[in-house]
Amino acid sequence: MEGVSSTAGSAPAGGPPTTSEAARALREVLRVAGDTRSALARRLGIGATDAAAIDHLISSAEPLGPVELGNRLGIRSASATTLVDRLVQAGHVERAPHPSDRRRLSLQVTEHAFTEVLAALRPMLAGVEQAVARLTPEQAEATTAFLREVADVMRDYVATAPDDAATPRRPAPRD
Repeated sequence: MEGVSSTAGSAPAGGPPTTSEAARALREVLRVAGDTRSALARRLGIGATDAAAIDHLISSAEPLGPVELGNRLGIRSASATTLVDRLVQAGHVERAPHPSDRRRLSLQVTEHAFTEVLAALRPMLAGVEQAVARLTPEQAEATTAFLREVADVMRDYVATAPDDAATPRRPAPRD
């Protein structure tokens, strides 16, 4: 949510409402999360789209093929093919038979790439673990429940978005 201010009372007319301190802090985390993907790409010496692709492949519960990866990244099929070719050439990804459909390919992050990503993320992950360690068990439980609920809200938001890019809406004329 780049550009969303985390300061109280600064929402533009029609913008997000000024909310609780917790909601503002969460918006700040979401904004910085986008910055971390760019920082990871720079640490790995790859482009932001390549880093996003590797992130999707590592975190996906099900195997992804080039088409599914392209859909998650919001890029066209030809661009996804070029991206996959580049990741394979760099040794970050391997094509493998899909585990349940022999007609399809799935993409697997190589052990080397996984190790590189983990090493690049280690300082941030250690800092997060230190912050979690300072919570009482009750605070950790409440925080976990809160974050899972927010993740559900965000998943619902994503699931209800139109499948294709709609024509940008024009602001309603003011009277």
